[in-house]
Amino acid sequence: MFYIASKLLNFLTKPLFWLFILLVICIVFKKTRKKILFITLIFLFVISNSFISSYVSKLWEPKRQKINKVYDIGIVLGGISSYDKQTASHNFNKEADRLIEAEQLYRQGYIKKILLSGGNGLIFNDGYIEADAMKQHLVKNGIPENDIIVENKSRNTKENALNSSLILKTTFPNGKFLLITSAKHIKRAKYCFDKFGINTTIFPTDCSPTYIQPRLDNLIIPSVSAIETWEDLIHEWIGLLIYKIAF
Repeated sequence: MFYIASKLLNFLTKPLFWLFILLVICIVFKKTRKKILFITLIFLFVISNSFISSYVSKLWEPKRQKINKVYDIGIVLGGISSYDKQTASHNFNKEADRLIEAEQLYRQGYIKKILLSGGNGLIFNDGYIEADAMKQHLVKNGIPENDIIVENKSRNTKENALNSSLILKTTFPNGKFLLITSAKHIKRAKYCFDKFGINTTIFPTDCSPTYIQPRLDNLIIPSVSAIETWEDLIHEWIGLLIYKIAF
């Protein structure tokens, strides 16, 4: 029930859904149409402004610290790829940095093993298991299979933490763990792992630029990527709030 409710809430918190609602209100309430239209235009400007979205995103994301010790396990969370049934292949998305970074950290000797956590997060399961696909990718790139641990049942961040904790507490009770996921997502992920008794050091990936230079294109020209950034941020804010209330 919690899983279904979270998926529904994710849809309802999308900025474009809010924009749609504002336009409907604008049509229905004729007496206040000008006022609602003005609010809608302001809202559209804010959510499509890449300077504002990038600045807020940078404020939210924790800074990446240099690694100065070796960790037993690098924990990589799913949500980085989708499945194409026609070609029977998985396609990486913009969050794939977390897998790439984990591979590099392993080769540099900062993590001894990689735990891949992620099953199928769709309401209607299409049979694609993300952790298995990530493992195939790493093995093809020369990572020894013995150094890859797979948790392939989880559907969301809470289940990532719960299912991974069961493995780590049994196999590595005194281990040192590095949590590798996107910078926007890592606060919520860290909170979940803490709740299930797994102390981790965070390693944020695909971080926003350290310095955002104001230019004509990011101050005035609307950007689709800005809307996507807001969608990610709102998803994380609402998700973290719900997790803090729920458990």
